[in-house]
Amino acid sequence: MFERHIDERSQCFIDLTRKYAARNYNPYELAPEWGEGVWVRDPEGNTYLDCLAMYSAANHGHRHPRIIAAVKAQLDKITAVSRAYCNPTSALYYEKLAKLCSEKLRGENMLVHPMNGGVEAPEKAIYKISRKWGYTVKGIPEDQAEHIFFTDNFHGRTLGAISGSTEPEYRKHLGPFVPGIVFAKYGDIASLRKAITRNTASVIIEPIQGEGGVIVPPDGYLQEVRNLCTSEDVAMIDDEIQAGLGRTGYMLACEHENVKPDMVCVGKALCGGIIPGSAVVGSKEFVGVLKEGDDGSTFGGYPLAAAAARESIDVILEENLCERSRDMGAYFMEGLQALSSPHVKEVRGRGLFIGVEIMPSAGSARSVCERLLDVGIMSNAAHPKVFRITPPLVITENDIDWGLERIGYALSRI
Repeated sequence: MFERHIDERSQCFIDLTRKYAARNYNPYELAPEWGEGVWVRDPEGNTYLDCLAMYSAANHGHRHPRIIAAVKAQLDKITAVSRAYCNPTSALYYEKLAKLCSEKLRGENMLVHPMNGGVEAPEKAIYKISRKWGYTVKGIPEDQAEHIFFTDNFHGRTLGAISGSTEPEYRKHLGPFVPGIVFAKYGDIASLRKAITRNTASVIIEPIQGEGGVIVPPDGYLQEVRNLCTSEDVAMIDDEIQAGLGRTGYMLACEHENVKPDMVCVGKALCGGIIPGSAVVGSKEFVGVLKEGDDGSTFGGYPLAAAAARESIDVILEENLCERSRDMGAYFMEGLQALSSPHVKEVRGRGLFIGVEIMPSAGSARSVCERLLDVGIMSNAAHPKVFRITPPLVITENDIDWGLERIGYALSRI
């Protein structure tokens, strides 16, 4: 069985990172320098199966040739244009994303609000769009808007996002927080019903909680949330930054229950893992409340990112990546369950969004991921007792078999 060896070639970059990068990450001892499809290679030539895919940003695989070609072509035209003007590539991107979501969201006349990093989308959906909608359409008294977040959520690490987090480590020494935040228990519709008041502007929900430990809600729960939001005149915001764009076997994970939210947040894989990009998509009733000057983003939807996003969407559709995720996800989950390791408590997920919960005998999820790295598997702890298996959607059965052999070997040596 392969066990990797690193020397001064990788160690140099690991040491430089630890010396000069801020300590907000604790990176594993790996310095990838090349990637293609589901495979990554380090300076020593060790090859790894990427079962993290940059938290779903690399859904299409590393350096997908069609997306690379689209970006190269745009580089020969124009890369950045102020949104004080229009641009052909950006305009065609807005059209493509709006039409993609038109039958998946509630309402009509879809509008795209483009941004950069993943956290920007839920931040704008909650604190700009739903808040202004609450005041100007619903009639909430000024400065009294409330927003409901769920326990164990993850929407990013800006101050607005962590104001709605229940993770103590994300909040420590960072208050005061944004007011108007109310919490409900994820998976418990009675808790949500109790949390809603006449001043509730929005409910933001992950269709699967990634950082919370790959938590899949009970069957029918998302539909109950949709029904309650409709009856109480509350905006339902679906955060699909990690779960969307094919990751769970559908373009949007809310499609598992045929649920149509009012707004959806997409990011990570939106630009094929090559360029940052995110967006809020929603009907004119909601996104249309933004007027000139209400918000802005210098690089939001700029031509280079737009070119990547347009091709990324086409690749998902034309290469059947949603269907591949369903099929390969079922195959991978069955293989993980068949390992029958005494150190595994549960394997859960949808499509290729898989979490493996470990028993206390295995130690921490971080320590398991370090063992996996030694045998050529890139993963990460989604929770102190859960590691994630989220490979690029282009993975094959042969790739999975290669990975299962090594995961089984690593677990057997605990």
